[in-house]
Amino acid sequence: MQTRRLGQTDLQLPILSFGASSLGQEFRSVKLDEALDSVRVALDSGLNFIDTSPFYGRGMSEVLLGIALRGVPRDSYTLCTKLGRYDLQHFDFSAKRVAESVDVSLHRLGTDHLDIILCHDIEFVPMQQIVDETIPALRKIQQAGKVRYIGFSGYPMKIFRFILDQTSVDCVLSYNQYTLQNTRFADEAVPYLKSKGVGVMNAGPFSARLLTNAPLPPWLKEPEDVKAAARQAAEHCASKGVDIAKLALQFCLANPDITTTVSGSANPNNIRNWAKWAAEPLDETLLREVQDIFAPVKNIGHREGLPENN
Repeated sequence: MQTRRLGQTDLQLPILSFGASSLGQEFRSVKLDEALDSVRVALDSGLNFIDTSPFYGRGMSEVLLGIALRGVPRDSYTLCTKLGRYDLQHFDFSAKRVAESVDVSLHRLGTDHLDIILCHDIEFVPMQQIVDETIPALRKIQQAGKVRYIGFSGYPMKIFRFILDQTSVDCVLSYNQYTLQNTRFADEAVPYLKSKGVGVMNAGPFSARLLTNAPLPPWLKEPEDVKAAARQAAEHCASKGVDIAKLALQFCLANPDITTTVSGSANPNNIRNWAKWAAEPLDETLLREVQDIFAPVKNIGHREGLPENN
């Protein structure tokens, strides 16, 4: 698996990483063997950067990940978790909860240090608290050796300049904003992040199943014209004998300015396919045809979090 350096850190991450949200049964009921096998297959396939959060399964993802990683040499994988989001509507970015959350995550994951910790979905709270309280608290934990690098994650593009115009972090994670249909992250944020020396991570290459052949989930927030274009693009790919998910993943991995793209599944076969696709060349002709289909709805997304953070 090809690797890239994350910003100014000393981390070399695979261009394709394993997202452990599915281990928390966020999308369907998951059998224990499936969860444990998914982690093993990910590591065997070179997806040795693992991303999780206390929010995923309300702790279940971290617990199962900790079990799956028992006996695996700690220096053979890179580990990221998050803090601040603990339920659909429960957010706490206070300094007190920051310290508690890191210690709980370390216990669940069975390790004495985290490689990266991110403030999770900061657009749901007044973001000045992240600057004034949360990041300073994380820097103290970083100095204590429990965390190597710190950052934040979220959906709206506004969050990156709001935070980084006032303070510094080591890396950020954007989701569903760099895909076949929506490249706002690369268009609006990545040049700014690079100028700040901030490591750039992308998640959600399939945009919550929008860019797959799977039935669209009822909770998908994208507008109907975006969904219609995605169905048309998927049918066009199928007519060429290609799964649109393959094109979607390869498109994300091809951008040299994005260190890694995080994709999650509790299905080991999905992970094997992704690793295989990552090693295959991108069909540039098909890509242009699909981009033409998406052109009328390019960069159309939805709102997340507080209105003032969008």
